[in-house]
Amino acid sequence: MSYTVHEIFLTAQGEGANLGRTAVFIRFAGCNLWSGREEDRADAVCRFCDTEFRGGEKYGLDALVDAAAALWPEGAPGRFCVLTGGEPLLQVDAPLLDALHAAGFTIAVETNGTQSVPGAIDWVCVSPKANAPLALTRADELKLVYPQTGLDPAAFDGFPAQHRWLSPMDGPMLADSTAAAAAYCLRHPEWRLNIQAHKAWGIR
Repeated sequence: MSYTVHEIFLTAQGEGANLGRTAVFIRFAGCNLWSGREEDRADAVCRFCDTEFRGGEKYGLDALVDAAAALWPEGAPGRFCVLTGGEPLLQVDAPLLDALHAAGFTIAVETNGTQSVPGAIDWVCVSPKANAPLALTRADELKLVYPQTGLDPAAFDGFPAQHRWLSPMDGPMLADSTAAAAAYCLRHPEWRLNIQAHKAWGIR
């Protein structure tokens, strides 16, 4: 088996409940909601993605786990990795999860929620997109880009999640999006305002 990985790197988690936590990020290539090509954006299910996930390097199972382990500071405890994309669950499978766990990693995934989880994942962050059917029925974190036409946070009132975040839509209207998200959270305190701190920190 092989996996196409756009990039793999050591960083600090830039948002959500694990904010600031050192992590090996494995960014898988490919997504089912947008091709990643600008000429396809207007017709994509998700039109606002700001992440580059096209192309990358092929890894076998052992090579990918070894690459992740090699990035972790030597002798440091608490190995943590984040599987992201694109949409990582198009490629992530049970053998990879088992191998990462065997290498001592706690595993988190950042997913659009349209694919089922193939095995034991320790932390699930789901970010649903409008007009994309949700396959997951629970998560540790629920993160909505806001405002998002066709996606009302109230639609997730019954969705089991320990943390609920509104992430202001990035782009030229970021200030307006932030104000709108903040106002919604003040009216609905079960939601928290999310920031993309890694952008302020100037790291990936």
